[in-house]
Amino acid sequence: MRHLLTDNHDDRATQRRHIRRAIAMYRALLAAGVVTRAPISLAVDLQFDFALNQPLSPFALAAIELLDREAVSYPLDVLSVIESILDDPRQVLSAQQFKARGEAVAAMKAEGIEYEVRLELLEDVTHPKPLAELLEVGYEAYRRGHPWVADYQLSPKSVARDMYERAMTFTEYVAFYGLSRSEGLVLRYLADAYKALRQTVPDEAKTEELIDLVEWLGELVRQVDSSLLDEWERLRGGTDGPAAEIPVDERPPAVTRNTRAFRVLVRNALFRRVELAALRRWDELGALDAEAGWGADDWEAALEPYFAEHTDIGTGPDARGPPG
Repeated sequence: MRHLLTDNHDDRATQRRHIRRAIAMYRALLAAGVVTRAPISLAVDLQFDFALNQPLSPFALAAIELLDREAVSYPLDVLSVIESILDDPRQVLSAQQFKARGEAVAAMKAEGIEYEVRLELLEDVTHPKPLAELLEVGYEAYRRGHPWVADYQLSPKSVARDMYERAMTFTEYVAFYGLSRSEGLVLRYLADAYKALRQTVPDEAKTEELIDLVEWLGELVRQVDSSLLDEWERLRGGTDGPAAEIPVDERPPAVTRNTRAFRVLVRNALFRRVELAALRRWDELGALDAEAGWGADDWEAALEPYFAEHTDIGTGPDARGPPG
């Protein structure tokens, strides 16, 4: 490391700046318990492909320790920590804010709120930011002990989590936010989130539910464009060229081969129908299952007896989680 920091073409002032930052990052890893002091080595048994490949990855490690592993939301909260250290997909966040403000305007009009008041209230409506308060407080505390992180901005957001919570496929999500011209950006962001989840979160912090979430996200990206993850897997394997000069089937593997991811995909597909049924959006339900011969009228007729006895369908965490 000394050779790398001093034997280069940078001027001496730049070298000293890099040396100070390297020392600060080492101290952060030492404080996080990732490395030992003497001799310098890994302090924990990390997965083979463990990597802190985002500037704020050491902070993410510390933030994950603040989460409650027993909470139902733990897997999604870990995802939110990881998303907060990724670069912002600005078109996606703008579309989320536009959608949120449109829904807020409709709700405020229904409540009879005056135009000037609506404009003022809309200033506070933005894209979803799960754990924003917790993360920002944690970031400020972490920054006091590790000043170098001030060069990097924490950015709470929800894209992968938003897609999961809405139980949408990639195509549905792009259509929902009108992102047809930014599909590549969405896909690249999801791939980055998957890689960061898989590499940054230590195995000891991964619950069965979190592993399911990681597998779901990886399979989602692979089914849309397998070349992104195949290229990454090739680089992880240390090969510089094609694995073999033989014709290969470039289609993504069948989703049913990944049991964990397939289970989550099925659960999300069913929960999407539960959400639409709760909102009584018969046309959208019909569009999902028209090819199976189950249209909007069929959905409405099937649920009519239920709504004759009940006012709503629960869609909260208890409705989505496993039976207790």
